[in-house]
Amino acid sequence: MSLWVFVVVLAAAALHAGWNALVKQGGDPFLRLAVVVLTGSILCLPLLPWIPPPAARAWPWLFASVAIHIAYDTLLCLAYRRGDLSLTYPVARGLAPPLVAGLAALFAGESLSLPALLAIASVSAGTIALVGPGRVLRAQGRGLLWAALCGVTIALYTLCDARGVRAAGDPWSYILWLFALDGLPFGLAVLWRERRRLAGLATPGLGPAIVGGLFSFAAYALVVWAMAQAPVALVSALRETSVVLAAWIGTRRLGEPSGRRRLAGAALVVLGILLLKLAG
Repeated sequence: MSLWVFVVVLAAAALHAGWNALVKQGGDPFLRLAVVVLTGSILCLPLLPWIPPPAARAWPWLFASVAIHIAYDTLLCLAYRRGDLSLTYPVARGLAPPLVAGLAALFAGESLSLPALLAIASVSAGTIALVGPGRVLRAQGRGLLWAALCGVTIALYTLCDARGVRAAGDPWSYILWLFALDGLPFGLAVLWRERRRLAGLATPGLGPAIVGGLFSFAAYALVVWAMAQAPVALVSALRETSVVLAAWIGTRRLGEPSGRRRLAGAALVVLGILLLKLAG
């Protein structure tokens, strides 16, 4: 992994934590996330006539990713309804890297060095350690269950997009078509279902959701581009450093409980970053 790709994925991690915090911090997460994903679609739809579509062999992966993202969006909102950002986000993101590494080795033929495997283990262990035991964990068990299932969908759509972007011929063509189509099913379904409550998204509620949509587009576009440049498991694991920032936002900005265990988890994530760079 080159230094440029390394920096790009770290920037994507910061943007990803930011838009998740904007979805979590106020109002109904379903409504906020609907605006977030529709913002991405609105940004990309006008560009489609000016760019070539992905190669034919990329479309099955793109459609599979769109379908999986519907499940991901739903599970993420359920998790945020029942649990803290600093708990549910680390669980969802922490489960994804080992799943991606295992599935990529089985189905994509990727091999990983020992330092890379240690890096993935460190990042994953750090994200899970950020959760910690205690009364909060027991009280938010339902939210953490949704978060764990969300982690499975993250692993699945990551692999789909990695295969799709490599088959597309042009990575940016795949990214733009994915974002144009991805937000429509979930976003339009939620807005139709909640059409009588849309006044709750009026200013200032609408503004943060739109900003979250811009963050979401930038974050995932950078990651999909990076997956065309470096091994999928390494990109996925490095992106999960966003849990450190999400845990900080949750505990410092949203008033969620903190502790030494979460600091230890953050240290493990940092160790994973260093190992990832060495593995490159």
